[in-house]
Amino acid sequence: MSVQVPKPKPMATARQALAQRWQAMSAREQLLLRWGAALLCVAVVWWLALAPALRTVRQAPAQQATLDAQWQQLQDLQAQAQSLQQQPRMSQAEALNTLQSRTTELLGASAQLQTVGDRSTVTLQAVSASALAHWLAQVRTQARALPVQAQLQRSAAASGPESQNSNPPMSTAPSWSGSVVLSLPAP
Repeated sequence: MSVQVPKPKPMATARQALAQRWQAMSAREQLLLRWGAALLCVAVVWWLALAPALRTVRQAPAQQATLDAQWQQLQDLQAQAQSLQQQPRMSQAEALNTLQSRTTELLGASAQLQTVGDRSTVTLQAVSASALAHWLAQVRTQARALPVQAQLQRSAAASGPESQNSNPPMSTAPSWSGSVVLSLPAP
């Protein structure tokens, strides 16, 4: 009959070897290893727990300012929507007259207006971006005309006295050409 001796487990063997190695070290080496392990633990805690939290705390004021600005913008949009809702109804004829006058006043000869039923098509030729934006805001609030379709192409138009010479222009201002279809209030 043979007796089998259990094989030592690898973890137990490794632990035993480490314990023997530890005992073989001098007190100074043991102290250095303890300090190194403590330093390593502090570094891991810093990188995994404290650094991300401190980064969040540092970024919080900037994020708060961004959120406050967005909140204010939403409040302004809400106030604008409420003021539009409180305006009295406008007839289609009044809206068309207002649309025609605002188009002539703001865009001049660079815009042609055609109306069929409750839809008006404005054909634009080389209109600056700021003039187009201002005109759209004006006809939205004053004529209550809603843009339903736009086909615009951006082009660079030369500006300034240099553009009249044979020399290339020093600056170019983008302009827009195309058409915008607006829906007028129902009769």
